[in-house]
This record gives sequence, structure tokens and C-alpha cells, in this order.
Amino acid sequence: DRGGWWRPVMAAMPSPSAPGGGEPPPPPLQYSLLLQHLVGEQRRPRAWDPSALGGIPSPPKSEEQKMVERAMESCAFKAALACVGGFVLGGAFGVFTAGIDTNVGFDPKDPYRTPTAKEVLKDMGQRGMSYAKNFAIVGAMFSCTECVVESYRGKSDWKNSVISGCITGGAIGFRAGLKAGVIGCGGFAAFSAAIDYYLR
Repeated sequence: DRGGWWRPVMAAMPSPSAPGGGEPPPPPLQYSLLLQHLVGEQRRPRAWDPSALGGIPSPPKSEEQKMVERAMESCAFKAALACVGGFVLGGAFGVFTAGIDTNVGFDPKDPYRTPTAKEVLKDMGQRGMSYAKNFAIVGAMFSCTECVVESYRGKSDWKNSVISGCITGGAIGFRAGLKAGVIGCGGFAAFSAAIDYYLR
């Protein structure tokens, strides 16, 4: 038998699966392990680099830009912005409520007298200015308090709104007494929590 010389050699070679006969073959790659590396917890996200996709890389920020960003993120800027927004919103709300109020220009001595346009415009201006001032004060107090609370806690969650709402409502209500302050704290905190839950 010419081909019989390889049989003793093959018999003397250890089998790969036999103990002490070399490393066993690697196990087949499971589908679940593959998914973990692709979309699971073991996936390694790649950092997005605009230059890698042919985009324009953003230049480093200058000191002036960093200074402007720090100023816009400060509590004073946020309070001022909320003050201006509250003033505009309060003025619009005051003018609107004065426009639909049927008691504008009402005279008790002559209840059937029709108010003039000048009286209506005067009342709308007075009520709009009053609402604008109140909304501006409340907006500035709330925004500044929330910024301080967020900076102190180091977190941005719904608790900041509740705490700042309680402080703002309590400070406004304490002018009418302790009971009004407690009611204002609870009511403003609940309102702030509802608004924050709706916006988030």
C-alpha cells in the first residue's frame, strides 16, 4: 500500500480536542454577544468629528466669546432677562384684562353712562403698567432664586423649580402675614412643579 505511510503519522498526532493536545478551537460567536457590542451596553460610541466627515472644524473660542458666554449664563443676566420678559407679558395681560372688563369707567352716580375712549385707554395703561411691574418682579425673583439654588445644588431637576417657587411665593406672601406667606409658598411651589413637569 503506497499510501499507508501517513496512517501511523496521523495516528501519532494528538487530536486538537484531546487533553494536552494543543489549544481547542474558539467557540462560535453568539448572536447576543454581537448585539451587545453593536447596540448593547458594551457598545463604544465614537466621538463625532466634523473634519472626519468633510465638515468645517470649529475654531477655538476666544477669550471674548468665553466672557460673553459666562455673562449670559450668570444669574444676573437670567434675572434681567426674566424681568424684561415678565414686564412685557404682564403689560400685555393687563391691557387684555382691561379691554374685556365691563367696569372700566364705571360711575356709581350714573351707572348707565358710557365710558369714553380716553377713560378706557387710561385704565388700560394703568392696569397694564401695574401688571407689568408685578410680573417683572416675580419673574426676576424666581429666575434669580432658581439660578442660585441650581448653582448651590449642582443639579438641574424639578426640585430647583419647587424650591425657588416656594421662596418666591413665600417672600411675596409674607408682606400680608405669616399665613399668607405659607400659602404663597405652597401655591407657588405647586404651580412651579406643574409648569416644570409640563415643560419637561
